[in-house]
This record gives sequence, C-alpha cells and structure tokens, in this order.
Amino acid sequence: MSNSNNTSSTGETAESSSLSALVSTLAPVAVVSGAYLAVFLILRRSKRRYYAPRTYLGSLRESERSPPLPNGLFNWIGSFWRIPDIYALQHQSLDAYLYIRYLQMALVLCFVGCIITWPVLFPINATGGGGQKELDILSYSNVNPDTNKNRYFAHVFVSWAYFGFVMYLIMRECIFYINLRQAFLLSPFYSERISSRTVLFTCVPDNYLNEAKLRQVFGQNAKNIWITARTDEVDDLVKERDKVAMKLEKAEIKLIKLANKARQKAIKNGANASEADKQAITGDAESGSIAARWLSPKSRPTHRTGPLGLIGKKVDTINWCRAELERLIPEAEAVQAKYRSGAFKNIPGVFIEFTSQQAAEAAAQMLAHHQGLHMSNRVVGIRPSEVIWKSLAVPWWQLVIRRYIVLAFIAALIIFWAIPVAVVGAISNINYLATEYSWLSWLTDIPKVILGVITGLLPSVALAILMSLVPIIMRLCAKLSGEPSISGVELFTQNAYFAFQVIQVFLVTTLSSSAPAVIEQIINAPNETPKILAQGLPKASNFYITYFIVQGLTIATSVLTQVVGFFIFTILYKFLANTPRALYQKWSNLSAISWGSTMPVYTNIVVIAITYSCIAPLMLGWATIAMFLFYFAWRYNVFFVTDTQIDTRGLIYPKALKQLFVGVYLGEICMLGLFIAGTAPGPVILMVIFIIFTVLFHYSLNTALDPLLYNMPMSLLAEEESVRLLDGEAGASHSNGNDKFVDEHDLNGDGIVESAEEQVAHSRAARKAAAAHSKGNFLTRFLKPWIYSDYATLRNLVPRHVSLPQYTPEIIENAYNPPSVTSQAPLLWIPADPAGVSKQEIAHTSKIIPITDEGCTLNEKGKLEWDEEGTRPPVWEEKILY
Repeated sequence: MSNSNNTSSTGETAESSSLSALVSTLAPVAVVSGAYLAVFLILRRSKRRYYAPRTYLGSLRESERSPPLPNGLFNWIGSFWRIPDIYALQHQSLDAYLYIRYLQMALVLCFVGCIITWPVLFPINATGGGGQKELDILSYSNVNPDTNKNRYFAHVFVSWAYFGFVMYLIMRECIFYINLRQAFLLSPFYSERISSRTVLFTCVPDNYLNEAKLRQVFGQNAKNIWITARTDEVDDLVKERDKVAMKLEKAEIKLIKLANKARQKAIKNGANASEADKQAITGDAESGSIAARWLSPKSRPTHRTGPLGLIGKKVDTINWCRAELERLIPEAEAVQAKYRSGAFKNIPGVFIEFTSQQAAEAAAQMLAHHQGLHMSNRVVGIRPSEVIWKSLAVPWWQLVIRRYIVLAFIAALIIFWAIPVAVVGAISNINYLATEYSWLSWLTDIPKVILGVITGLLPSVALAILMSLVPIIMRLCAKLSGEPSISGVELFTQNAYFAFQVIQVFLVTTLSSSAPAVIEQIINAPNETPKILAQGLPKASNFYITYFIVQGLTIATSVLTQVVGFFIFTILYKFLANTPRALYQKWSNLSAISWGSTMPVYTNIVVIAITYSCIAPLMLGWATIAMFLFYFAWRYNVFFVTDTQIDTRGLIYPKALKQLFVGVYLGEICMLGLFIAGTAPGPVILMVIFIIFTVLFHYSLNTALDPLLYNMPMSLLAEEESVRLLDGEAGASHSNGNDKFVDEHDLNGDGIVESAEEQVAHSRAARKAAAAHSKGNFLTRFLKPWIYSDYATLRNLVPRHVSLPQYTPEIIENAYNPPSVTSQAPLLWIPADPAGVSKQEIAHTSKIIPITDEGCTLNEKGKLEWDEEGTRPPVWEEKILY
C-alpha cells in the first residue's frame, strides 16, 4: 500500500512539462525560421545565382535548365507548385526525382496516419482515466489498464490498419520504382551511353588479367576491354605537374595585378603611361620587360623551394615554375605512354564494354568464374568519374577482411556514441531527475520557460550537431572497405547511417528519456510494474515532438533559404576568389545533395512516427508538418539550386523504402510489450498474429521484388534492342530507296512480308495498346500500380527527345583509363590587363604550357571582371555523358 502511495506521489511531483517544452521550443524556432524565410524572400529576387542558378547558368545544357519563376515576393509559389515532380527526372536525374518522391511518400505516410489514428485513438486515450496531463492525455499512457483494458482492442485494430497501409505503400512504391527504373535505363537517353554497356569486374584472378582470356569468357559480345594497372608513378608526376602549373598561374596573375597597381599609382601621380603601354604591347624586349616598366625585380612574385615554402632558396616563382614544367610535362607524357604500353603491373579490376546494353546486363548477371569470390563483385552502368581507382587494387581476401574490420568499427562507434547521446536524452528528462536526486534539486529553481528550452530545444540542437559528424566517418569506412564506386559509397553510407540514426537518435534516446523515471518507479512499486511500463514509454514521445519541430522548422527552412551558405558563398566569391579560375569554379559549380547522409535522416523521422503512431498519435501531426516542409524545401532546391553528381541509378529509393519496415517492426514490438505490460491477453494474441503476418509479407516482398530492384530483365532488354534495330533498319531502308527487306522478324502471322516502317509502327502500336488502359480513379491508381504505373505507362515519362551522346574514337579509347593517364597539362587562365603584361606573359609561357587571357579582364581598380551570365570561359569543358 505504501509503495502504491509513493508511486502516486512521485507521479504528482514529477509534473508533465510536455506542453511547456512544446511552446518553449516552438517559439524561438518559429522566430528564427521566420527571419530566415524573410531573408530568403528578399534575396531570392536579386540573387539569382544562389537561389535559381539552374534557370540560366552557362555551365548547364539547355535540357538541364529549369523555367524561371516570377520575381515577386509571393507570386512565384503558384508557378513553383505547377511544375510537376517528374520535371526533375526529365531535366536532372533519376535519383533527384526519386529523392523528392520519397519525401512526398513520407508526407503521405504521416498524413494518412493522422487520418487513420486520430479519429479513433484521440477520444479513446483522452477518456482513458489514466490521470495524465497536458499532451500526455492524448497518448496511450492515459488509458488505465485496471479499468479500461478493453480499450486496447482499439489500438490493436488501428495499428493493423495503419501498419498494413505502410506495408502496402512500400510494396506499391517498389513496384513503381522497378517500372520507372526499367523505363529510364532502357530509354535511348541512358541506354546509348557507353556506361550502360560497360561492366566493372573486381577481384579478377591474375591469370584472367589478359584480354584474350577475357574474350574467351565473354565471347564476341565483349567490344572493348580496359585492364587497369598500378598508377602510383603516373599519379605522382601528374599531381606534381598540375601543382606547379597552378602555382605558375597564380604567380602570373599576381605579377599582372602588381604591375597594374603600380601603373595606376604612376598615372595618379601625373605620369603619362599611354605611350609606354603602346610600346609595351607592340614590342617584345625580353620576358618580364613590360612588367619591369612598373616593378623592380625584387617586387616580382617569389617563393622558397623548401618544405611548406618556409625554408630553402628564394627563387623567382614564374621563372622557376617554367623551368619545372619544362621538365615535368615531358616526364608526365612519357609515363602516361608507358602505362598505355602495359609496362605497369596489372591490378584485379577490369572494365568491359559490350556490344549492347542487353549483353552488358547478361554478363553482369552471369557466373563469371568457377572459384568463389573471384569476379563476383561487378558493377554495371558505372561512369568513369564514379570509380574509386584505389579500391580496384584490393584482392578478394583482403576485401573480406576489410569488410569485417569496418563493420566491427561501425558497431564500436555506435556503442561509443551511445554515451553522449544518452546524456542528451537525459537532459530531455531533467524534470524527473531534479525531483529524484537531491544534488540536482537546484534545477527546479530555473524559470519554467527556460527549463522548457533546456528540456526541449537544447537536446534537439545538440543531437543534430552530434549527428553531423557521423556521415563523414561512414563514407571513410565505405572507401576503406573497398567500395569501387562513389555511388556504392553513398549506398553503404545510407545503410550504415540509417542504422546509426535508428539506434542513437531513436532507441538510445528513447531509453535514456524514459528509463530513469521508469526504473525508479518500479523500485518503489514493483507490484505496479506493468502499469508503470505502459505509462513510461509513451511519455518519451514528447522529446520527438520537439525534435520534429526543430527539424521541420529550423532545418527545413535553412535548407530552403540557405542564408548562412549564401553569406559564405558571397564572401568566398567576392573577397577570397582572386583568380579567374577560382571565380569561375565558385560561380559555376552547383552544390550537390549527399544521398547517403540526407535520406537516413528523413527515413528515421518516418520510422519514429510509424513506431509511435498508435502509442502517441499526436506525433504524426508534427511529423506531417515536418515532412511537408522538407518536401517543399528540397523540391525547390532540386528544381532550381542543386545538381546531381552521384548516380545510384535510383537505388537510394527502394533502400529507403524497405528501411521503413524497421518502423513497422518497432511499432509492433512496442505495442506487444505495452499489451503484455497491461496484462491484456486478447490484444497480445492479435498483435502476435499481425507480427507473423508482417514477417511473411516482408519475406515474400523481398523474394518477389529484389531481383527486379537490382537487375534488368532480359525480356525488356531484348524488346527494346529489337525496336532500336528496327528503327535503324527502317531509316537505312528508307534512305536506300528500298522499303522492303526480309529477315527472321519480317513475317507476321499471315505470312505477309512487312516493311521496316510497318514493323516499327506495329511495335509502337502494341506499346500504346498496353498503355491505353483507362486512367482509373485515385483509389484504383494507388491500389494497382502494376496496371496504372506499369512499364509501358512510365516509359512515356522518361526523357526521349534529347540529343544522344556521341563518342569519338579517342573518347572511347580512353573512357575507362585512370584520369591521371589521360590528363593533359592544364590550360592556364590569366586576366587581360591595360598595361599589356598578360600578352607578353602568354608569349613566353605558351612555349611551355597552354595559357590564355580571354574571357577575363583586370579593370583599373584591380578587380577581375568576366561575363557571369552565360559565357563559357576558356577553362570550361563540356561534360561527356559516359
């Protein structure tokens, strides 16, 4: 009896501060977010480079640009919403489109969760007689298991409905992804690229590092073969050459600026520089003579040749760099030729281009070698810029060891990180700790508003900062494990960081938030353990309500407005970029989304929302608001700001979708535990039945769909290949004046010979017939993706009317050679100047290395000027669509 009273008094003493924490978090976050948004609305109108670069930037192709939005404060929003999401697929990448689709689906999950749970569970919980206060009255903890145990059946059946919806949406979107991925990768825009016909094989045995041997394995379908070799010597020389070249470029620019500054000073002092300029521009004298009219030899750029430029002989930088480049450029060319001749030791990485995309996919799916782990790692569709060349040298046995070491390290990292994360969770529960531990009693003297900020805002911000360091470590682990591609690194990071998010941000924080209060109460009242457990877990949801507020308002607003990034960009561009190359690179390089570190954050938010959906359904409302803001912010960025640099061929999407099963399992297990704690046998049995159903559904889904998620079906490949062949033959027969030809496909069912044009028309008509089903209503389109989002339908959404990539023999020959092997001496870019120093420097430096002063000038104030709007300067290089 006394134990029961103690528990009751404890519960009364440790008052709920859920509403106070909510208000205390929402108020400052709303103010900051409002300020950010106001700055964005103002700056967006004039700072087009930062807030709408995809609408005009010269480094982008016309097909990659987005339509400009109206320039008012708010009238752009309507035009923005009218741009369909599919625009990202057609003008940027498959990953970009699926990224914003995932955020949209996450929004749908949370919103539908509100529709399913709120009408039933809010009144059930609010009248549950558990004696809770503030926001806790709407949670499971307010249902008294002693008097209202039958109300748990409502939680059971609502969880069946919602968890069932989540699983169906996962299945639906996996089917949608499969059909879209097939349509995209088989479209001419993608299938005509050399990467779509190329497969990377790693862990190739030494006796197969031979072109003749590989052709025996893959037969006539193998078109081009690149056997990689060690590039240490090439890398070192090319790196040194480029380093000296950039040093020379900076020194030339510094010389030009110094000379022109001295010239302007002389003009201000009354000197007549026009005649001297005229003589300088038209005459030679000797190297540096024009600059010498305004500068003494001691004023020219110099440096010391020792380490870090701190010790060693002091030399004239320009003359020293020219002499070094006269040595380094021929040496680099010689070692590159040596590599091409096969003089270096081969490493177990081989690229094979096949005659068609169909042949490449078939080779990627076949068993290439008779020994285990040999040639078993293969990547199809890899672009040269994605290759991590050092990983290709890792042998199969070392790959296995590295993987285990990396996994062990990540596990240790998660355990280690639990300590600071647990501290953050404990801070969120500081009300209870202050009342239970005398040495913390002074915390009760803190004003309630400030205490609300400490328990609400501070832990959320601290957790966000702590988590920002993790993806960096994960990417490093992926590279150390031997991942051969950047896309593979991102997918590895997505997996590892998601596990980290779930364990640290969710589970550890949940346990640390509720465990101290629950353990103490169980010690005081062991006979009421089930009731204490049933009331303790739901209260931990209060932390995540504030977490969603911080994430949804502050983070989403900062993603959209990028106020801090804007000022950093402005400082770097206006004040620290002091060469034409630095100006151009800063201006033209768009920021990219890191899939591996962004997707897990939002997936974890949805997992938390799913887990607590039937325990504390109010959380779904805040999750809905957060996901809407994320969707809005990232949708704007994808359309107008960011670029895609890593191509996973859309694999980020199904990986994130299937990770949502974690939320379903955790939600079911928590519900089961609460029912057991509440001694409710009926709900326990029903929950066990549904958990078994979930496992069977999950297993069946993986069995049925996994092969289609990661491989291309031969049936569609063969069909697309035949259509392309017929298109080519039809064009050839038409140009040759012969509209009839006979081959094994020319006879229809009636034995009548068809022309190539007729065959193509019939094939296309069959596709249209397949896609000509009724549009259906909203419900049927959602429930039947295999009909309304099938391959034939989605094929019409992918970009088809774009210029196809064209490859010269030289491009093909060097496509999959390491970049250091094909790297040429860089073109130096200096500004033209009134004194004519640049012209003379070009005349002398160009004898050693290419150099130009086109496209940028130094004005009379010593500032660099170039056409920012649309000009493609000399150092611009057209992207080759490998």
